[in-house]
Amino acid sequence: MHPRALRLGASVVAALVVVGGALTTSPASAAVGDDDPTVGASAANGLVVNEVESNGDDTDWVELANTSSAAIDLSGYAFLDDDSSHEAYVLPTGSTIAAGGYFVIDQLSATAPGFDFGLGGADTVRVYDPAGDLVLRYAWTAHAAVTYGRCPDGTGALVDTTASTKGAANDCSSPVRINEVESDGGTPGDWVELTNTGTTTVDLGGYVFSDSDDAHAYAIPSGTSVAPGGFTVLDEQDFGFGLGKADSARLLDPRGTLVDSYSWTAHAATTYGRNPDGTGAFAETAAPTKGAANRFAGVVTAEAWPGGPDERVLDDEDTFTGDLSGIDWTPSASASTPASAAGQLWAVQNGDGLLYHLTSDGAGGWAPTNAAGTELHYADGSGTPDAEGVTVTSDDPGAVYVSTERNNDVSGTSRPAVLRFATTDGSQTTLNATDEWNLAADFPGLGANAGLEGVTWIPDSWLTAHGFADEHTGAAYSPATYAGHGDGLFFVGVEGTASVYAYALMSDGGSQRVATIATPFSVVADVQFDPTLDALWVVCDDACSGRTALYEVTDGAFAATTVYGAPTNADRALANEGFAISGVCTEGARATFYADDNDTDGFSLRTGTYPCDSSTPGDGGTTPTPTPTPGDGGTPGHGGTTPTPTPGGGSTPAPGGTAPGGTAPGGTAPGGSAPGSGTSPSGSPVAPPEASLTQANRGSLTAPATARPGDTITVGVGTRYAGQQVLVWMFSTPTLLGTATVAADGTVTATIPADAPAGQHRIVVTAEDGTVLGWTTITIDPVTGALAFTGAEGLGVAALAAFLLLVAGAGVLVLRRRRGTPASE
Repeated sequence: MHPRALRLGASVVAALVVVGGALTTSPASAAVGDDDPTVGASAANGLVVNEVESNGDDTDWVELANTSSAAIDLSGYAFLDDDSSHEAYVLPTGSTIAAGGYFVIDQLSATAPGFDFGLGGADTVRVYDPAGDLVLRYAWTAHAAVTYGRCPDGTGALVDTTASTKGAANDCSSPVRINEVESDGGTPGDWVELTNTGTTTVDLGGYVFSDSDDAHAYAIPSGTSVAPGGFTVLDEQDFGFGLGKADSARLLDPRGTLVDSYSWTAHAATTYGRNPDGTGAFAETAAPTKGAANRFAGVVTAEAWPGGPDERVLDDEDTFTGDLSGIDWTPSASASTPASAAGQLWAVQNGDGLLYHLTSDGAGGWAPTNAAGTELHYADGSGTPDAEGVTVTSDDPGAVYVSTERNNDVSGTSRPAVLRFATTDGSQTTLNATDEWNLAADFPGLGANAGLEGVTWIPDSWLTAHGFADEHTGAAYSPATYAGHGDGLFFVGVEGTASVYAYALMSDGGSQRVATIATPFSVVADVQFDPTLDALWVVCDDACSGRTALYEVTDGAFAATTVYGAPTNADRALANEGFAISGVCTEGARATFYADDNDTDGFSLRTGTYPCDSSTPGDGGTTPTPTPTPGDGGTPGHGGTTPTPTPGGGSTPAPGGTAPGGTAPGGTAPGGSAPGSGTSPSGSPVAPPEASLTQANRGSLTAPATARPGDTITVGVGTRYAGQQVLVWMFSTPTLLGTATVAADGTVTATIPADAPAGQHRIVVTAEDGTVLGWTTITIDPVTGALAFTGAEGLGVAALAAFLLLVAGAGVLVLRRRRGTPASE
């Protein structure tokens, strides 16, 4: 996701230089690139390095602040990291930073200019004035857990911040928050639960807890702490006073500064808690969860990881060079030895487009059989695919499929694609793609660094057996609809939309989206089909503190049934962009595998465990299903010689539930059957007729006035419908957004399809029998990119238009799908 050095094609650089004079070259006398370690992170004119993001999920960036009383013209200033061979990024004419303001120097993206290299774990930011003199310099030896920022803002030392605040004042506050309050009849009495939204453990010694009465003050004893994402409970028997019917809970740090507070006017029937934990607003919970994650009606809540508490390093130091992103487990051809019984792994590295094939040593270690990796290229032998995810399929045993975000040789242009490479063991030095399915047309405006992060394959036999619905046809999924697609569908996780999409990839290079699956995460880092659990894993990385979710088919659509936190002792800051799980159950556990994009401490591959029952047929067992015998190596639709294996029945993870907010994820796919007149004879929901949307039922529900494609919105239906099942639609063309159980506060959530056209639409909610409960209007805004330099005047209108035309032209070029001849094996 974050190559250490993003490369920009010379043609794009040249074009940017001439766009309306937007970029200014350095003076001939400039000494940009010269270094001087004595230069600090503040300049005499009041310009300072204020915040640094070197491990962002979208782009790396540096924020400058102006601590002076006058604006500073930054036109012609140049920016570099610690590598003087990189081309310096020169700030455009008109770049200014206001007195007391902020200015962000951002990384290049598909929608905005910026520097075309990455910031590493040990790196330096250097800023030069137009004369070429080094005026600002800041170095670090490891990525910040969040960002490096000045505390106090603008003047203090650069430290690890509590939250990223790009283009705004730094967050130097305590990350401790009041998370849940029991004020009536708790066990053994009233209590308050604290949580830590930060990335390091906080010592609570000296913090003070109080209610609304200043005379009630409890000094938390030394030695009390709260771990990142953890919970610490203060009991009435310790703080010595009760919480009233109308009262407050207040937390002050050792300096007496108010850290957090919450007030209420009546006891909760259960407890009051934040939704989501640590960051959300307080609401009445579904049940008290003292010392654990909060639970709310209609919301899937993160549970503790049920497997082992650790993620253990598997690879030798510096086995990989960083940027290991996707990983997939598959059985070995035989299980004659302990090593072969453990299966095999495929992994991809995104920055340099490498494919690795790994095997077990039978003693707990894993290593690549192709130590240097196999270089991947596009069909014509050119380019460096930004390889993010990898999977193998049963219907095409002679191939590996890789999901990509872009061509790293043209790093500013989005190219979300699935590529096929003909190999059985990765023994080739280089491989050219035999096929490419470019999905760019389905994701207009998608950032170059926001594309396909993960990919997995699910057999048609499994999908039809589980009643999977096809959003494209509006009926039960029928494989015969998509001639030449092979024997299964590819599911891809898209970073920029935080959603998963199912595709039929045809042998002629065409594709069709079959399902859209919303997720509770801010980022989708990987997806993995698990036939043992009859479920789909959806994975978030450090952006969600290492959480994962299990999705099962419910009423035709994949819905989240369980969300897990990271293993207890795992480093939540690890950029685990790849996830795989073994199908082999040994001594009650299956191995899980994690690929760390940051190569933290020189290690990229780690393993953990997930529980299983080796005595239960279909639950992994001890004998893996053999890998299909390599056949004709055909593309999807060409068959292969081995039929799709029947997935194991397995045990379904518990507890079950609905998707976040009660919404069954799905784009335009019918969510399954609903009884009564609101369904078709086949059981699929039927949209209400437009004539039923009258002024009489308009306005009886609430929704945001505007939204963007891919946004999740909250729709207010009314507390009188709490607990009832409803359907949420979007018109003009009737599109089912999902089914939902109305929460206690009278709301449901729904996700706007990523391909929703811009303009005015109507959000309609119906009962299960098709009765319209209400509707309201919503405007879908077009997907646009924002300029990267906060606090500056930015590009002029003419220059901006020219720049966007340039990007659009580049985007048109990558829409052509190319198919080459199979690579030599």
